Amino acid sequence: MTKQSSAESSHESASSTKPLLFEVAWEVCQQLGGIYTVIRSKVPSIVEQWGSRYCLIGPYNPQTSQTEFEEVQPTGIFHEVIQSLNEQGIEAHYGHWLITGRPRVLLLNPRSVTPQLGWIKYLLWEHHNIAIPDGDDLINQVCAFGYVVEQCFRAITKAQTGKRAIIGHFHEWMGATAIPEIRRANIPVSIVFTTHATLLGRYLAMNDPWFYDHLPFVDWEADARRFNIEAQVRLERAAAHGSHIFSTVSDITGLECEHLLGRKPDVLVPNGLNIERFVALHEFQNLHRIYKEKINDFVVAHFFPSYSFDLDRTMYFFTSGRFEYRNKGFDLTIESLARLNHRMKMAGTNKTVVFFVITRKPIRSINAEALRRRAMMQEMQDDCRAISRQIEERLFVSASMGKYPDMDELVDDYWRLRLRRLMHVWKSKCMPTIVTHDLVDDQSDEVLNQLRSCQLFNQPSDPVKVVYHPDFVTTNDPLFGMDYDQFVRGCHLGIFPSSYEPWGYAPLECAALGLPSITSNLSGFGTYLENNIPDHAKDGLHVLDRRHASFDSAANTLTNQLFDFMQLDRRERINQRNRTQIASEHFDWHNLGRYYAEAYESVLKKTGFA
Repeated sequence: MTKQSSAESSHESASSTKPLLFEVAWEVCQQLGGIYTVIRSKVPSIVEQWGSRYCLIGPYNPQTSQTEFEEVQPTGIFHEVIQSLNEQGIEAHYGHWLITGRPRVLLLNPRSVTPQLGWIKYLLWEHHNIAIPDGDDLINQVCAFGYVVEQCFRAITKAQTGKRAIIGHFHEWMGATAIPEIRRANIPVSIVFTTHATLLGRYLAMNDPWFYDHLPFVDWEADARRFNIEAQVRLERAAAHGSHIFSTVSDITGLECEHLLGRKPDVLVPNGLNIERFVALHEFQNLHRIYKEKINDFVVAHFFPSYSFDLDRTMYFFTSGRFEYRNKGFDLTIESLARLNHRMKMAGTNKTVVFFVITRKPIRSINAEALRRRAMMQEMQDDCRAISRQIEERLFVSASMGKYPDMDELVDDYWRLRLRRLMHVWKSKCMPTIVTHDLVDDQSDEVLNQLRSCQLFNQPSDPVKVVYHPDFVTTNDPLFGMDYDQFVRGCHLGIFPSSYEPWGYAPLECAALGLPSITSNLSGFGTYLENNIPDHAKDGLHVLDRRHASFDSAANTLTNQLFDFMQLDRRERINQRNRTQIASEHFDWHNLGRYYAEAYESVLKKTGFA
């Protein structure tokens, strides 16, 4: 037995009467969406509280699991659990997730029970009146995962002795399909189910700008059939009603759950971040300067061949997220920036705004002109550095000899000619492009079409410039050459006026990076700020009212917020970034983890273990 195994066994013995916590999610050890961020960032604080009594359960995928998962020899009850599952033909792996905290993980391969899939679907129909369609591989795997998770909890409850409580915390419908059968079989598991957004709500919100006003009148069955998601919605409702404690991430999503799932949440569990991951003590202002210079390089390459403007009087705004044009508020943001452009012209301001739209759309490649301009800028930078080194060397030699140098002799004719040719080729009569990539279908792209209708064409007279980057920013991106966190640090303001956002990680990540942002009160994060953070606007955490405002009214208000931000001088912006950085500590999991603790206390009390 290894030292680690021995330590785990002794720790188990010391806490043999305390509850065990198993957290179940489809995104354990595989990054597919926002749930991955929630769970991964929460792990260090959970491990700190629960230690070896905590374990995650997720699906095993032979192609991807090994990159984040380290398999080890199972110890304690896990040895019995793995053995029991293997005897049933279920492929199970025990080990550690290779993230901060290195939590225990059980990964179960849903494809190992593919021969039983017909029986699994039959039980869902016979016991819960849920019909699962044929031909949908994802739903098939989710149902199979629910079955193997159920068998796993049967094995866990059998392996552990005494009256030790077992908490099963399930995330989203994809990780919670085991709940109905666990409850029907009376398996002694205290069940918490957290939905981070209802599936039907996402579909409805994309098609209804007055989604929240129409919620009380939704016919969930008819709409689920209309969007062809009836099986998924029924599984989600069964999980919500089968759990002992039902939770969601915000009060605005709780309203959605009440009407679409038929159950009001018992507790709210707002999302946090492991803030320590972002903190660079006494450095974040310096980091802002460093990464702003990198964005400056992009802006010079993209705009300056056509025309130039003062970078010292330029601000960088951005929005980002999945391409959900209305849900993410892209439409409102672009409309407000068009109004800001007009207002800055009328005010005669000498400042410039460069606004970045960072999302992901189908693309063919990076725009050839954008790459050409970037390459030319880098070549010009290299030549200027070579010239400056030559000037420095010759200037020093001349000065050390007591001679005042002849400036014409400091640079060779070769470098002068080369620089002159580069400057000639550098200039372009074409306007800077709006989009940095060649889209597969730019004629029907909603962002491009709105920019066209608003006439945001990056004209020299426009104080608001737009860069549409339809791919996520990574260090491999030849246009920026930095990762997303670094890009955010280099900007001045994040804009996220969502019309549908159960929580909203983007403005929270901005706060953790010391960047002011604007969110809306139709997002969970926005409503949390309104309810829990007094004077949040002074901390750079701005909330736009979209709950009780028309699109036009919200656009005017957002335009005013952007114009007011433009009026801040450098010292005021630095002070606001300082306040934002300090305020972000409120959202560390060590603070917000108390909501999860409340959920676990409630479920133990409800199931008679408290």
